[in-house]
Amino acid sequence: MPEAAGAAAAAALSPGRESFGSRLGRAMADRGPLCVGIDPHPALLDSWGLNDDAAGLERFSLTVLEAVGSLAAAVKPQVALYERHGSAGMAALERTLAAAAEAGVLSIADAKRGDIGSTMAAYADAWLRDGSSLAADSVTLSPYLGFESLRPALDLAAEYGRGVFVLALTSNPEGASVQHVGGSDSVARRIVQAAAGENARYAGPLGSVGLVVGATVGTALADLHLDLEAVRGPILAPGLGAQGATPADLRRTFGPAYPQVLGTSSRDILKAGPGIRELTDAAARTLDGLRAE
Repeated sequence: MPEAAGAAAAAALSPGRESFGSRLGRAMADRGPLCVGIDPHPALLDSWGLNDDAAGLERFSLTVLEAVGSLAAAVKPQVALYERHGSAGMAALERTLAAAAEAGVLSIADAKRGDIGSTMAAYADAWLRDGSSLAADSVTLSPYLGFESLRPALDLAAEYGRGVFVLALTSNPEGASVQHVGGSDSVARRIVQAAAGENARYAGPLGSVGLVVGATVGTALADLHLDLEAVRGPILAPGLGAQGATPADLRRTFGPAYPQVLGTSSRDILKAGPGIRELTDAAARTLDGLRAE
């Protein structure tokens, strides 16, 4: 048994808690495989006629939720765009996460946290513990201090029925200089294998340890011999729409793992605002494309 799988077996899901993977799988089956990014970029705020301040980004966020909350399987607030407004911005993020929970749509805090020891434990406590004002249904993590450095978050997610998405293969040009290193035994492949081991603790078709794999990675999955289907976890695929990927690209890129893919669109939908109907229509068009055979 891989080392990560052994660690996973020692910290099973708490009794009585439905896993994040189970909840996300049901949401994807019921609504479709769409995640809408909530990215209050200054230029988008301006195009919506909103001020670039905490009040503006909160109004932006709640409008997006109102428009897509019944369509999307998940929403993904970009944490950095709230952090830039300091404590007031983080308070707006807290209210956005609370509103998502009230609307019944799963949340992915796109925080990309990664550290070691007590610092990683503190990040896990902030984003994954019941009672935390920042608690989301899941959080993105960076494994580049070693996958096992994420242990506090992996175990706390299991304990509280939440999930994580671990950066595995990103589509930015710089990513290859780290993620592709090692060829047939690449860094990305080791991350994928470790995630598969973690999902051994979860019953059902979808585990709660997901991966972030860019929608525009092209042939990299095949080139690096990455078996995403075997991970048995959700795949968060940013890059749909404005960054150039189409739903057909996702089907080609992910192949047999496509049923696990949560296609993520941000600017391509958000630019349709600020009208609720226009945002809803844009999300519905993207969702139709993801559902098409």
